[in-house]
Amino acid sequence: MDLLKECAEAKRIGIGGHAKPDGDSVGACLSLRYYLKKKMPEAQVTVFLEKPNPVFAELAGYEDIVTDFPEQEAFDVFFILDCSLDRLMDGAKYARAAAKTVNIDHHITNVPGSGTVNYVQPQVGSTCELIYDLIDKDSLDRELAKILYVGMAHDTGVFQYSNTTPDTMRKAAHLISFGFDFYRIIQETFYQRTYLQAQILGRALMESIRFMDGRCIVSVIDRKAMDFYQVTKQDFEGIVNELRNIKGISCAIFMYESAPLEYKVSMRTDEKVDAAQVASHFGGGGHARAAGCTMKGTFYDCVNNLSAEIERELKKAQ
Repeated sequence: MDLLKECAEAKRIGIGGHAKPDGDSVGACLSLRYYLKKKMPEAQVTVFLEKPNPVFAELAGYEDIVTDFPEQEAFDVFFILDCSLDRLMDGAKYARAAAKTVNIDHHITNVPGSGTVNYVQPQVGSTCELIYDLIDKDSLDRELAKILYVGMAHDTGVFQYSNTTPDTMRKAAHLISFGFDFYRIIQETFYQRTYLQAQILGRALMESIRFMDGRCIVSVIDRKAMDFYQVTKQDFEGIVNELRNIKGISCAIFMYESAPLEYKVSMRTDEKVDAAQVASHFGGGGHARAAGCTMKGTFYDCVNNLSAEIERELKKAQ
């Protein structure tokens, strides 16, 4: 794919990512905007996302992200990044009205893609890695390298998940050669927690439940607890990873109550369970080792329904 060719003569370009944007979603959107503004200075390039976590505030273009999804004149080109069209949520209206949509993603549940032009590569660890592949390397500078590195690091668990490849590491090495403080920014955006976030993590770990002969673990934060601690969904980052780190766990599940009898579900798994396969049964998606979905019903209803699909995966692995 030639990004500049796809945007040829475009005056208005929109970029959107999925709900609850993570590091890769934020990084992909901001890096593409940065690149297109550099190569096409006359074009208007706008990023639309739900309000991202403030830990990403130092990334170039963060302050220009539009988070209220106002009515817009139709875009000449709209990029759907790190997701399919249906996961754009409020931003989907821009994509549907655009003259052309370009879908760049790495989620296997989005094959072959949902744009008029698609570049979906499930074997690649992050959408930021795909953006790196597509840009003119002579356009890389310190700020663009930092944005891409953050996205790549977040979606690979700081290069420890199975989606990390030798190519990923070579690209990351090239990016850090531009001289930004890669250690500090990953410490502050990936590992660091506020005291409140540490409290809610402690509660989630303390109240977790192991099941399926100890191979699975689940924890939930309901609306009452969210109100008590005055936390938002952004404060739950990393909880499911901590659950997955417990010895003997093949599937870790973290859930929080997003509405009455509705739960947002995140899963992290080992090679015995395809998380994307499980999530797809409930309208979600993601990667083989990390996926999510939204489920209706009580907490126990959700766990029971998930258990049936997880059990199928475990049996296939025997």
